[in-house]
Amino acid sequence: MQPVSLAELESQFAALREETQQALAAASTPADLEAVRVKYLGRKSVVTDTLKQISQWPAEERGAVGKAANVFKASLEADLKSHQDALAAQPRAAASIDVTLPGAAPQLGRLHPVTQTMAEIVELFRALGFEIVEGPELELEWNNFDALNIPRDHPSRENFDTFFVDAPSPDPKKGQPLLRSHTSPVQIRVMQARRPPLRIVVPGKVYRPDPLDASHSFMFHQVEGLMVDDHTNFSDLKGLLGRFARQYFGPATKTRFRPHFFPFTEPSAEVDVSCSRCAGEGCSTCGQKGWLEILGCGMVHPNVFKAVGYDPKTVQGFAFGMGVERIAMLRHGISDIRLFFENDLRFLEQF
Repeated sequence: MQPVSLAELESQFAALREETQQALAAASTPADLEAVRVKYLGRKSVVTDTLKQISQWPAEERGAVGKAANVFKASLEADLKSHQDALAAQPRAAASIDVTLPGAAPQLGRLHPVTQTMAEIVELFRALGFEIVEGPELELEWNNFDALNIPRDHPSRENFDTFFVDAPSPDPKKGQPLLRSHTSPVQIRVMQARRPPLRIVVPGKVYRPDPLDASHSFMFHQVEGLMVDDHTNFSDLKGLLGRFARQYFGPATKTRFRPHFFPFTEPSAEVDVSCSRCAGEGCSTCGQKGWLEILGCGMVHPNVFKAVGYDPKTVQGFAFGMGVERIAMLRHGISDIRLFFENDLRFLEQF
């Protein structure tokens, strides 16, 4: 805008005032109001142009020119705010809804069957006073083998039975890092950090380089238990595991303890439960035996107590461990462990 007389400028602003009032009255959407703002108050508007050229006016008139432009600007901004508030207060037109159509229910997720099984097992022992403890999956040889009375020449310490990690050891005295092959190292860690009495269950992932087939996987889950005090005996172990079997597999479930060998327990046993499908009569699920193996157990070996600084003459206890996938397979009649890891929704949605 080229400088004109002050009277002419005031006349132009008066005309713009009427023009903006008409534009605001015709605006029916937020976009319309924004267009009015840009046109009359934007960077290329008359008001902005006037304020940029105010230095070209005589010194005695510059104050009046600036005041006229600012009064127009403030008035238009107030009118814009008023129209915006009025537009926002108007009720929106309701969308057309066909209430006879079926609703779109969201798809609900669910826990993986292995997670469900592990949670059920842990909860049964938690209700009996056992504490839930977890530990690292990356372990050292001493925790995974030596402290558990597993000798240096034991086959499980070879590369074909353990995933050793090619990395510096944080404690060379405790050997090479590895992916734990059982959750028993957590028992070692807890016994080193605490004094008896102890009553813990340890759920978690374990790793072994087994070939993948219907009954083996290189990664699976275990739940192990440990109880240590000055009087716990094998009868307590039998009573505890018998109670667990009846609560998990059904009240009619029977248990059978068979002598076995584990380096970290003595005496040791494997525990079988009566087949729930044939009630012990013999079927394809149990191989016509009437029994299904579910876990291993035994009294903690004195050498394990010595490794963690316990006196085996004053403390005693038991330990047990079970494979979660195996428990789930037995309970639900699943014949192939690979089904748990294939992420086939047709399988997973059954649980």
